[in-house]
Amino acid sequence: MKNIRFISSLAFYSTSLVLLISSCTPTEVAEKKSEEPMMAPKMETFAVTKDKLTTTLSVPGELVANQEVDIYAKVNSFVKVLKVDIGSEVKAGEVLMILEAPEISSQLAAARSKIKSLEANYIATRASYDRIVEASKTEGAVAQDALDQITARKNSDLAQLEAAKASLEEVKVMAGYLELRAPFSGVITARHVDVGAYVGPSGKGSALPLVTLQEQKKLRLIVSVPEAHLPYLNTTNPVSFTVRSQPQASYSGVIKRQAGALDAKLRSERIELDIPNPDRTLLPRMVADVKILLSLKDSTFVVPEMALVDSDEGIYVLKVVSNKVTRLPVRRGRKFDGKVEVFGELKTGDSLISKATPQIEEGAVVMN
Repeated sequence: MKNIRFISSLAFYSTSLVLLISSCTPTEVAEKKSEEPMMAPKMETFAVTKDKLTTTLSVPGELVANQEVDIYAKVNSFVKVLKVDIGSEVKAGEVLMILEAPEISSQLAAARSKIKSLEANYIATRASYDRIVEASKTEGAVAQDALDQITARKNSDLAQLEAAKASLEEVKVMAGYLELRAPFSGVITARHVDVGAYVGPSGKGSALPLVTLQEQKKLRLIVSVPEAHLPYLNTTNPVSFTVRSQPQASYSGVIKRQAGALDAKLRSERIELDIPNPDRTLLPRMVADVKILLSLKDSTFVVPEMALVDSDEGIYVLKVVSNKVTRLPVRRGRKFDGKVEVFGELKTGDSLISKATPQIEEGAVVMN
C-alpha cells in the first residue's frame, strides 16, 4: 500500500515538472541566453611595445660594366690596321685600329698647297703695303686712294690665308678620326670588322660597331626595389649578393645611387652599387641574388604574427579593455621571424590577445 502511494506521488511531481518546463517558450529561452554575457576562453595577453624590425629583402640584380661603349667610325674609310681583338686589355688613349681614307689624304694635301699659295700672295701684298705706307710719310708722294687700295688688298689676302688655315685644321681633325683610340681603360668584348672592311658613320659600315669596350675592373650592381620597401631603403643599408656561377662566394657593397623615381612598368626604384673587381672574377651581365637589410630609423609597433587577424571583415588585433574584447583595425607592415609591424590607434602598453582568431567576438569577456 505504501509503495502504491510513493509511486503516485512520484508521478505527480514528474508531471508537474514537465508542465513547468513546457511552459517556457523557445523565445524566452533565447532571451535568457542573450542576457548572459559572452565569454571568451581563458587566454594569454601581452602588452604591445615598439621595436625596430629588421628584415631582409631578397631580389634579383644584374652586374654591368662601370663604363661600356660601342666604337664606330666617324668618316667613310677602310680598316687598314687592326691592333686589338676580343679579350684585349687596353689603356685609355691606346690606338685600337687605323683607318684609311684616300680622299682625306687628298684634301689634306690640297689644303696645305693652298695655304702655301696664299702665304706667298700675302707676303707680296704685305711688302707692297709696307713700301706704300713708308712712302706716304712724305707729303704728296702717295695718293690716299692708292693707300686705301693696298690696305684693303692686304686685309683681304690675310683673311683668305686665315680661312685656308682653318680649312686645313678641319681636314686634320677628319684625318685624326682615322685613328680610333680607347676612351678609357678596359677590355675589348666584341669585334665586328676585319682588315680591309669598309666602315663609316652611315651605310653598310655602320650596321654594327667596330669594337665594344668595357671597363670590368669596376662593376655596377643594378637592383630594382619594389615600392612597398622604399620607406626602409637608404644608402646605409648593407647589401650582400651571390652569383650563380660562384655559389660558394659572397660579395658585399653599399648603395651609391638611387634613381629617386619609380619605373613606369615595374613600379620599383632603381638603385646602383659600385663593386670593385680588380681580378675580374665577376663579369658584366651576370645575374646576382641580392639581399638587402632593411630597417627603419624610428621604432614601430611590433606584434606576434598570431596576434593579427586577417579576415573578410579586415585586418585587426584584439585589444582587451576592462576584461572585454575590442577589435582594433590596423594596417600590416613587414613581417620577419614570426613578428609583424602594425600601424593603427595603438598605444604602448595596450593589452592584446596573443592568439587571436575570428571566432572571438566583439565584447566577449576575457577570463583572467
